[in-house]
Amino acid sequence: MSRLILPARSRPARAVALALAAAAPLAAQAPTAAGKLPPIRPLGAIEARSAELLSAVSSVRALPGGRLLVNDIAGRRLLMFEPGLASYSVVADTTEATANAYSSRAAGLLAYRGDSSLFVDPVSLSMFVIDPAGRIARIMAVPRPNEANALIGGPSGAPGFDKQGRLVYRAPPSFNFRPAPGAGGGGAGGTGLPFTPPQFPDSMPLVRLELTTRKVDTLAFLKTPKVTMHMSQDANGRVSMNSINNPMQVLDDWALLADGSVAVVRARDYHIDWTLPDGSKHSTGKMPFAWRHLDDSTKVAFLDSTRAAMEKLREQALARQAAGGGSAPIVGGPGGGGGGVPVISFRMEGGPPGGGGDGPRPQNQQPGAGGAPTIPPLQFVPPSELPDYAPPFAPGAARGDVEGNLWIRTSNVFGGGSVYDVISDKGELIDRVQMPAGRVIAGFGPGGVVYMGVREATGVRLEQARRTR
Repeated sequence: MSRLILPARSRPARAVALALAAAAPLAAQAPTAAGKLPPIRPLGAIEARSAELLSAVSSVRALPGGRLLVNDIAGRRLLMFEPGLASYSVVADTTEATANAYSSRAAGLLAYRGDSSLFVDPVSLSMFVIDPAGRIARIMAVPRPNEANALIGGPSGAPGFDKQGRLVYRAPPSFNFRPAPGAGGGGAGGTGLPFTPPQFPDSMPLVRLELTTRKVDTLAFLKTPKVTMHMSQDANGRVSMNSINNPMQVLDDWALLADGSVAVVRARDYHIDWTLPDGSKHSTGKMPFAWRHLDDSTKVAFLDSTRAAMEKLREQALARQAAGGGSAPIVGGPGGGGGGVPVISFRMEGGPPGGGGDGPRPQNQQPGAGGAPTIPPLQFVPPSELPDYAPPFAPGAARGDVEGNLWIRTSNVFGGGSVYDVISDKGELIDRVQMPAGRVIAGFGPGGVVYMGVREATGVRLEQARRTR
């Protein structure tokens, strides 16, 4: 799976990434480390484009004969495209026209045994086995229900099966909302705060799961976003909690390769830790990379751009709430490179401090029925807490192609097009490929085929190109 691709009007985060690129031009980059950089080569010409517009392209699955299974995660459709992308059929959606219903939330698409695929529905905790013709062959239960959402993919990496049929994915964080000492809920009196802010772990395990035995092995730990939570309560008992956001953290990523090897990419010095199919482990040296130095003015400009983009999202959420769209918290991230720091912000309402009663509750009332829900302004770290060099990549940037290579979407942009480092299974940087402007890789096919999504005014179009030799 890949970075979520949304229509241009829904992607203020991309403006943040481009602002950073403009603020730190490539001509002013620091010298490369650990070797000479290969030249940047453009991806081959576009060979096919879909006539159908999608809402988002989260993953594709190349099948024999050139057919392509596509997960339109925002449109909640699973589509089977014919060779050339000119026509398609619906495997699952939310209408009554098809017998198979898409999940009521986001769902995942994984390659499975042979040419079959798995469609993961976290709501029903089911995994649907889809045969190469696009028919649902059977249904299995999600092996670890509490971790079902980790099988969707996105910034947490693309889950998949190795050659032994073991499921590899990044496990979700484990934390609880704990009652605050002396909290006032339930008539106990006290401070009135319903719980203390959760402590987010700074790393998460990358695990490998046996479906039959449910045995789990931990392959590695990945550095994940540091989130600082702040909670406050006013005199009327309203509780606000939001995160202090650092939109540019140095975070790890990972990918499962075609031979079953697992690559963990470390952003601190851009090296790779490998776990091979036989269980052995080794590391390869630092990748050559043109590191971009960030001076104080660049950091300030980046935070200003990020704040503007995220505030736009906040205003849109408030508008939806005012129109009766509920009071769901903002949970997301700026992720100019495909994910990043989670942003959590919501408000709860209850009785006054120490007042007892049933305690604070999520505020779901509409205006005029107990008060309108609010989303507090977003808070960001000071510029001094940003790194001095832009990270080489963001979470969700790594993926394996069908030929055993590792592709990493770097933070460098040329002419509006992302640059991918292509690394062999020996850990050598063998190519740098520039995408056409506005494109992000959604998946791969045999023969060097690359599938991409391109944003247009009203949706996303699927395209097919090829990496030249």
